[in-house]
Amino acid sequence: MNYTYLLINIAVIFFPLVLSFDKKVHFFSKWRFVFPSILLTGLLFLIWDMLFTRLNVWSFNPDYVVGINLYGLPLEEILFFLTVPYACIFIYECLNVYFPKNTLQKYSLSLSNLILGLCIAILFFGYTKWYTLINFGFLLVVLYFIEYVNVKLRFMYRFFRAYLVSLIPFYIVNGFLTAIPVVMYNDKENMGFRVGTIPFEDHFYLMSLLLLNIYFYEKFKNRAEIRALLNEK
Repeated sequence: MNYTYLLINIAVIFFPLVLSFDKKVHFFSKWRFVFPSILLTGLLFLIWDMLFTRLNVWSFNPDYVVGINLYGLPLEEILFFLTVPYACIFIYECLNVYFPKNTLQKYSLSLSNLILGLCIAILFFGYTKWYTLINFGFLLVVLYFIEYVNVKLRFMYRFFRAYLVSLIPFYIVNGFLTAIPVVMYNDKENMGFRVGTIPFEDHFYLMSLLLLNIYFYEKFKNRAEIRALLNEK
């Protein structure tokens, strides 16, 4: 039982890691963009995680972790910010390679605006709850920055597509984590609405986590492409 969360982490990354050497996607060749993105995003989310653990927004069931803790977090929770982003960026890149058409990009801004409006509405009603406040506040800031400040990188259609596909393993993995439960939520700090056993906020937590990882991933790739063009000249 103590290896439950660790085994879930291994299951999340196993197939994406093995398939990283697929000849068409060649994902391993992009590791130089993937791992810095995961590191930068992971550091931010680990601070968030430590804060929420101290505020009793969530906690971890000692029966399902190995008992190694760093800065108040189980080792498995720290690994979560490696395994899940890696798997999600892998999904993102696979979709880009196998379905390269970007014809629906023109609709992505409308969808982003809809989510921004949802964030504002939920913050208006749920600002007294820590998980709701920080989760939707953070997504509001990151999404606004990417759509309206960072205007050079346009990847939101591809992001939304990857997010929708990522929801499939999300429901499986998070379903286990919240049903057993490995992660226990304090419903006083969230909206109290769940999809099965998964808090509603978790869907947008995943969106923020994936969005920031992909933003850095695209940023690093774009810089490398610009340097390559300059070197050719």
